Amino acid sequence: MDIFDSKSIKPMLLAEEAEPFDSEEYLFEIKLDGIRCIMYLDTDETEIRNKRNDRLNHTYPELKNLHKQVKKRCILDGELLVLKEGKPNFQEVQRRSLMTNSYKIELASKKSPVLFTAYDILYLENKQITDLNLIERKKLLTKTVRENESISIARYIEIHGIDLYNLTVQHDLEGIVAKLKNSKYYFDKRSKDWIKIKFLKDEDFVICGYITKSPMASIVLGIYKNGILINQGHVTIGVSRDDFQKIMSCKRVSQSFYSDFPVDVNTVWIEPTLVCSVKFMMRTSKGGLRQPVFKELRNDKKPEECKL
Repeated sequence: MDIFDSKSIKPMLLAEEAEPFDSEEYLFEIKLDGIRCIMYLDTDETEIRNKRNDRLNHTYPELKNLHKQVKKRCILDGELLVLKEGKPNFQEVQRRSLMTNSYKIELASKKSPVLFTAYDILYLENKQITDLNLIERKKLLTKTVRENESISIARYIEIHGIDLYNLTVQHDLEGIVAKLKNSKYYFDKRSKDWIKIKFLKDEDFVICGYITKSPMASIVLGIYKNGILINQGHVTIGVSRDDFQKIMSCKRVSQSFYSDFPVDVNTVWIEPTLVCSVKFMMRTSKGGLRQPVFKELRNDKKPEECKL
């Protein structure tokens, strides 16, 4: 079936490499800290889908006319962002993604509008173009999109990946992505053709409990090692009220369920059914997380997949 009509795309995924590098075979982009989305832009309609293929038109009404910013019917891959002081703010775009009340969504769309940044084009004028190499797709993307306050095209540089990485460090951004210039686009595949090189690390953890007896609520994190959940410390910053309510609604268990965790009378222990993503600078010598920031709850990952 035509991929525009089926609207079931699962986007290409990133592999990871620890160190930045220079190469004539790759182009380099700033890694955007937002929500991955596929945009289906028809002649008279915009349809927004996230990587789980949920339809998001109601959530982002400010993007309803995005189809007017392209010259031809197309499918774009990119990132939804909310900018604060000129930089992507993940907490803000996450807060928008969780809203369900129409009135609040309308207010937020005016106060903190989202921006879609496109970095790939998968379909153009009734034809799938994922077999074209990346540089060709980038050229078509530039020719197709008319930028405005709601849509932009991701910029890239060639060869100088280390310089771009150092620039992201200076500005406290997430890092860069290196993409092989001649790479094709593979649906739902994690390919080393696309490599993320991150200044701020992120990892997925099992939520094991929470602590409310402090100025701010903290979430207790765990990860599986040899089939046993082990302690990964706490995260406090970035936990939204809606996420915390969902965490508190989980079934409680006793401390003995987490026998390898430090005893803490202030902790409410819960069944390990939720997974969250956390950003951090690095791991400490004792295995903890330096400067952790809660990023999001993950509905697409099982707790047992979170392993050391």
